[in-house]
Amino acid sequence: MTQSTKILASLSFGVVAGLLLNLLAPDSTNKFLNENIFSLIGQGFIRLLQLIVVPLIFVTLAIAMSKMRDLKKIGRYSSKLLGLYLFTSSVSLIVGIALAKLLKPGVGVEMVHQQVGAQEPITLAEWLMRIIPRNPFEALSSGNMLQVIICALLVGLSIAIAGEKAKAFLSFLESALEVVVKMTQLVLKLAPLGVFALMASLIATQGLEILKNLSLYIIGLILGVIIMGGGIYSLLLLLVGLNPFRFWKAFHPAFAFAFATASSSATLPVAMENAEKRYGMGKDILTFAIPFGMSLKKDGAALLQGFSALFVAQMAGITLTTPQYIAIVVSTLFASFSTAGIPAGGVIMMSMVLSAAGLPLEGVVILAGVDRLTDTFRTSLNVVGPTANAAILERWEKATSTESSP
Repeated sequence: MTQSTKILASLSFGVVAGLLLNLLAPDSTNKFLNENIFSLIGQGFIRLLQLIVVPLIFVTLAIAMSKMRDLKKIGRYSSKLLGLYLFTSSVSLIVGIALAKLLKPGVGVEMVHQQVGAQEPITLAEWLMRIIPRNPFEALSSGNMLQVIICALLVGLSIAIAGEKAKAFLSFLESALEVVVKMTQLVLKLAPLGVFALMASLIATQGLEILKNLSLYIIGLILGVIIMGGGIYSLLLLLVGLNPFRFWKAFHPAFAFAFATASSSATLPVAMENAEKRYGMGKDILTFAIPFGMSLKKDGAALLQGFSALFVAQMAGITLTTPQYIAIVVSTLFASFSTAGIPAGGVIMMSMVLSAAGLPLEGVVILAGVDRLTDTFRTSLNVVGPTANAAILERWEKATSTESSP
C-alpha cells in the first residue's frame, strides 16, 4: 500500500477501535489505554513532527529565497500571496459570522460561570513589534512561525545579494535540507501508527455523546469548513481556469493527513510532496508559497474565531454593536495569521478575540471542551488554503508571463 492509503486505513481503524472502547470497555481500561498507550504514541508522534517543522520551514524558505536572484520576483510572489491570503481569510471569517447568525448555536445555552485567564488585547503596533525577531535563535527555539519566516526570508535574501561570497553558506543550507528531508521521511514512516492512536484516543474518551451538547456549534463549524474549502475554493480555482477535481485528487493525501493529525505545520512535507509529484507544481512556486502559507495562512482559525465570538455573544445574551464587530474582524485576522499550526492552536488565540470584543472569557471553557471534534476539519481547511493559493499564484504567474511575452 502507498503511504496515503496506509494513513487513510489507520484513520478508519482508529475510529472503529475508539468506538469499541467507548461502548464496550470499562472506564478503568479505557483510561489506562488512553493515558499509557494512545497518548504516548499519539503525542510522541506529534512531538516528532513538531521537531522537524521549524528547521524544515526555515531551511526551505531560505534556500528558495536565495535562489531567486530576481528580487522583483520575490516581492511579486509575496505581495500576490499576501493579497490572496487577506481576501480568502476575510471570506472565511465572513462565512463563520454568517453561519453563526443563521444557525444561532448559542441561543438557549447556559453560560458556565468560571473565570478563565487571558492575555490583554494588544494594539496593532504591539502585534507588529512581536513578529519582529530580536534573536534568531530565540525565534527558532520558541517556534514562533512569523519570526521564523522573517529570519528565513532575511537570510535567503542576504544570500541572494551576497552572491558568490555566500556560496559556502548556501551549500551548508542545502546539505542541511537533505538531512531534514531524510528526518522527515523517517518520522513519516510512523504516521499510520500515530494517526491510529490519535483517532482511537479521541473517540474512546469523548465518544458520540458530546454531540448531544453543542451539536449545532459543531455542525455549524463543519458546515463552514465544507462551504469554504469545498465550495468557495473550488469556485476560485474555476474562476482562474484551474480544474478543482485535479486539485482535490492531487492533494487529498495531505488533507487526510491534516485531518488525522490536527496539525497543519506537520502536514507541510506531505503537502509539498503532493504539490511536486501529484499536482506537478513548479519548484520555484511550491518551495516558496507552500511553506510560507503553512506558517501564515489559517482559514480554519479565521472561521473558528468569527463563529465562536458570535456563539459566546449569543450565550451571554449580548447584542453586538458595530465597534464590537470591527474588533472581532480585526483581532480575528491577527489571530488567524498568528495561530500555531498545532492541535488546539485556535483555542489558544480565542481569548484574544473575545477580549478585544469585550465578550465573556468564560466561553473559552465551553468551547475548549469540543474543540478537538472540529479541529481536524479546520486543520484540513488550513491546508486547503495554502495549497489552493499556491496553485492560483502559479496560474497567475503563467498568465502574467503570457501577456507580457510578444
